Amino acid sequence: MAYLFLIGAIIFEVAGTVSLRLAVDDKRWYGAVVVAYLVAFTMLALTLAGGLPLGVAYGIWAASGVALTAMIGRFLFKEPFTWLMGLGIILIIGGVLLIELGATH
Repeated sequence: MAYLFLIGAIIFEVAGTVSLRLAVDDKRWYGAVVVAYLVAFTMLALTLAGGLPLGVAYGIWAASGVALTAMIGRFLFKEPFTWLMGLGIILIIGGVLLIELGATH
């Protein structure tokens, strides 16, 4: 169940970040920013209450948020996405996997 809460936390964190970018042009999006971040942090807290270690949960949450936000930014806002950025995301994912594997030992 903890991983389901973590997935929800990731989705709402990314939604909050995308809403923040939209709020630059339209102030009405700030309400969505607040709601999305409140839900994201609540779901992250439920993830931790479900027994997932802090380092693992936060690592997955942050890395997934970075990767998804970069990809959404590319398609929704026409922001750059270079091969170097892609390599960075791959390295982040690798780092999170190492943290996950290290937590099981």
